[in-house]
Amino acid sequence: MTTRWLSPQEQRAWRAYVAGYLLLEDAIDRQLQQEAGMPHLYYSILANLSETPERRLRMTELAEQLKITRSRLTYAVGRLEKDGLLRREECRWDKRGTVAALTDEGMAALENLAPGHVETVRSALFDRLTPEQVGQLEEIFTQVVLGFQDADEAAPQELPWRRRSSPCSGS
Repeated sequence: MTTRWLSPQEQRAWRAYVAGYLLLEDAIDRQLQQEAGMPHLYYSILANLSETPERRLRMTELAEQLKITRSRLTYAVGRLEKDGLLRREECRWDKRGTVAALTDEGMAALENLAPGHVETVRSALFDRLTPEQVGQLEEIFTQVVLGFQDADEAAPQELPWRRRSSPCSGS
């Protein structure tokens, strides 16, 4: 098989993406750690649950929404549960499943954190882009996501939320 090397323009775009992603994630994580002692992933779990009916979602669906492995979600949910921000419940319609439920304390924490989080996202990303670039950003990453969803049909185990465990978990 012949390696399809990146062109110079693709290499610059790739490196710009990686640098931008790492800097954005660092800025968001720092803000959330300073304000609440939690990483971005934990905030994302709370935010996703806050947007669902009854602030509940089956764990497998939550992992898919967050694009993470089920084992990573289970660990994060355990930490949030320990802090009283959410709880796990038996799935009423499938006894094999578990539901993550946002507690009132979790909703209050999210409401307190949201303004600072949104300001960080706005100042670190959206204030630097034109409205046209915002549209292009959405279009680009929608295509990336669709490409993975198309691959899901051929190799579903390639998607993080479909894996039985993460490669580092030892199982």
